[in-house]
Amino acid sequence: QVQLVESGGGVVQAGGSLRLSCAASGRTFSTSEMGWFRQAPGKVREFVAHISWSGEITDYSDSVRGRFTVSRDNVMNMMYLQMSNLKPEDTAVYFCARFRGGRLYFTDSYGNWGQGTQVTVSR
Repeated sequence: QVQLVESGGGVVQAGGSLRLSCAASGRTFSTSEMGWFRQAPGKVREFVAHISWSGEITDYSDSVRGRFTVSRDNVMNMMYLQMSNLKPEDTAVYFCARFRGGRLYFTDSYGNWGQGTQVTVSR
């Protein structure tokens, strides 16, 4: 089983950058597709990014494409989300999760959720 812990959240001004980290324990991380999601207050959890097990294939939601970059280090059992040109609407709790199969953008396709890390973007 993969256990996930997110970190790196904080408060940043609009236009700024942050890098989130997702630390994984367990032997299956290097062969697992992974994803990032976020949940703003009063809203449903939404897809942000997905990365293949090798890191060669990535996918993003339209709202973050071109501003966010997902990457991974299978030696260190880490996944990252580099966020640039942040906007107030990016404010949310960000979660990493392991892809279990199914539709890429659906929360039900993922498991082993971390506890989340808060990102707040001020105007």
